[in-house]
Amino acid sequence: MSKETPSSSEKLRGKLSSRYLNALLAELKREYPGKGDRAQLLGRAAQVGGFSTLDLAIMHEQAVVALVPSSDFANMRNGSIRRACVFFTQALLPLESAQQASRDSHRDLQRRTAVLVTGTRRLEREISRRKLGEAAIRKGKEQYRALFLQSQIMQRKLRQVTRQIILAQEDERKEISRELHDEVAQTLVGINAELAALGKGASIGLRTLKEKIARTQRLVEGSVDMLHRFARDLRPPALDDLGLIPALHAYNQALAVRKKLKIQFTAFGGVEALGSATRTVLYRVAQEALTNVARHAQATKVRVSIGEISGAIRMEIGDNGRSFDVPKTLAAKNRTRLGLIGMKERIEMIGGTLVIQSAPGKGTTVRAEIPFREKKTWK
Repeated sequence: MSKETPSSSEKLRGKLSSRYLNALLAELKREYPGKGDRAQLLGRAAQVGGFSTLDLAIMHEQAVVALVPSSDFANMRNGSIRRACVFFTQALLPLESAQQASRDSHRDLQRRTAVLVTGTRRLEREISRRKLGEAAIRKGKEQYRALFLQSQIMQRKLRQVTRQIILAQEDERKEISRELHDEVAQTLVGINAELAALGKGASIGLRTLKEKIARTQRLVEGSVDMLHRFARDLRPPALDDLGLIPALHAYNQALAVRKKLKIQFTAFGGVEALGSATRTVLYRVAQEALTNVARHAQATKVRVSIGEISGAIRMEIGDNGRSFDVPKTLAAKNRTRLGLIGMKERIEMIGGTLVIQSAPGKGTTVRAEIPFREKKTWK
């Protein structure tokens, strides 16, 4: 089926209607009412185009309805409705002055009035609808304001945590640098000195030579052990190759020897069914908790347990050391606070919860719980 093309009259009507809408919108946006030049110019264009007063009234009604969403006609104080009526009256002046005072003009006026009444009723219905929506709009603004304030608070907290992370990274780098310089570098210097002495050892006896070689070997073994310890602290190979339980067992043994702690470790074998990322989170949380015990708790005994409860895996790290004020520590701006927040963020990242309890005479307990499913569902 072929579509009917609009006639030239319809095209002219569409253009004039669009001009009228834009002119009315511009008039309503003005700070002070205009002199009516735009409106009368439209009226003369309508007269030249052969349009009647009724046609212009229809254009006015369509423009008002179109501007309802963007113009607050419900507010009777801002004078929007009155200014729109004045604009329409000024647009009618060229048409009215060109028409004769005849019956046809009178009938057109009556018809125009009827159209205006219909438009007014539509406008009243739109105003009524908008009034019903004002309460919802106000409520939405209040909710948006609350969310905006909350987002500002979160941004400030995020900036604070970011600064603390940067400082913590620098502290760790300083510590690693110091240990490398004080232990590994000094040991390598000693090895180099021993090797230099061996290079000049043609005149020394066989027994002295063997003693120097044995001492050099011990220095090399010590350097290798220190490098292995640094590597394990960064990322233990056992965690990827053997699993969570062997990795924690090895870490506990090494920490117990270095810090003279008695660590009791029990674990539920099904924890290895968790995904690699989840097992890594549990390892890091246990590592951070045990590091805090060794640095701050002055404890002699530590218990580490991983067990299954209803639909979840629970890991607990408890000590018999001195307690601390958990809320106060979390509110402080230091590295210990950052470690506690890091543990909490890691556990929440995998859908779990973390609770820290500390009381005088009872030591400190860090308890983490994460959802547990069948092995086939974990990737």
